[in-house]
Amino acid sequence: MLDELAALLDHDFKNLAVLNEAVTHGSIGAKKPNYERLEFLGDRVLSLVIADMLLRRFPQETEGDLARRHAALVRREALADVARELRLGVYIILGRSEIDAGGRDNPGILADVCEAIIAALYLDGGLDVSARWIRRHWDAQMALPSEPPKDAKTTLQEWAQSLGMPPPTYTVVSRSGPDHAPVFEISVTVDGHPTRGGEGLSKRAAEQKAAAALLELVGNEE
Repeated sequence: MLDELAALLDHDFKNLAVLNEAVTHGSIGAKKPNYERLEFLGDRVLSLVIADMLLRRFPQETEGDLARRHAALVRREALADVARELRLGVYIILGRSEIDAGGRDNPGILADVCEAIIAALYLDGGLDVSARWIRRHWDAQMALPSEPPKDAKTTLQEWAQSLGMPPPTYTVVSRSGPDHAPVFEISVTVDGHPTRGGEGLSKRAAEQKAAAALLELVGNEE
């Protein structure tokens, strides 16, 4: 399976052990290395390479515009999309409980494994190898949209400010799920408007969904 995965990644690994670690979930047992440390490194490598790509592709954009594009490209959803396109879930080494819980298609796990694989490529082949892989799989995402994305939280705050209202208030309603894959439910309200909520694998993702729901509501009211 590791040889098959290495071929899929288009890299001849000198050390297959690092690739094995990159696809091993913590549920397999405390005595075996898992992807958590590699995920930490892969996140930083991805962030650097995406920042470099954006700086070169959009030479006229401001720091704020570049930052919004960057946030959209390194978020968990973007990583999970890449993982699904490559069918990385097939190669994840999971404990029985995680397999039964649908771990192979869990967006949080897929995103983490994708980051860990970036780290494995970096450790085994260097920055050029990992950067080439990132460019290949993020290039199409970077081309769209043509305008820098404005997230729902920013749009909602600007809408409230334009009407002279205080900033939106976000509240954590609940946190469920295991520690390695928590699910947050967050509500948002703006003075004089009903509360709306959203769920996500991080507080930021849940806040974005809640903000989007409230924007849809106020848009329908206009």
